[in-house]
Amino acid sequence: MQLGNFSISLAVKDIKASRDFYQKLGFEVFGGDVSQNWLIMKNGDTNIGLFQGMFETNTLTFNPGWDGSAQTLDSYTDIRELQKKLKEQDIKLESEADETTDGPASLMLFDPDGNPILFDQHV
Repeated sequence: MQLGNFSISLAVKDIKASRDFYQKLGFEVFGGDVSQNWLIMKNGDTNIGLFQGMFETNTLTFNPGWDGSAQTLDSYTDIRELQKKLKEQDIKLESEADETTDGPASLMLFDPDGNPILFDQHV
């Protein structure tokens, strides 16, 4: 099962202060819009998302179909196929992708400790 690019989505209190802090650690803004309270930052192969007012807690994020530079992979497991495999393993989903569609979709689940895991396919 190919899960796609991994990043941590951080629920931040002050997007500008967080951006400045992570820039001091060597991260650069890779995407997003600070005026919309979200940024994607990159340091080598490491990606983090900064989200002010969008998530209640830090979230593990996978992007099926993307590599670490948000480029579409030649081959990947579509989110609907991932969803089917998760359900076959009796993993409870908090939200689901519409299986009658194709292209961009998302689903969410929680690990045994309550950590949210978001699968967010953009292709």
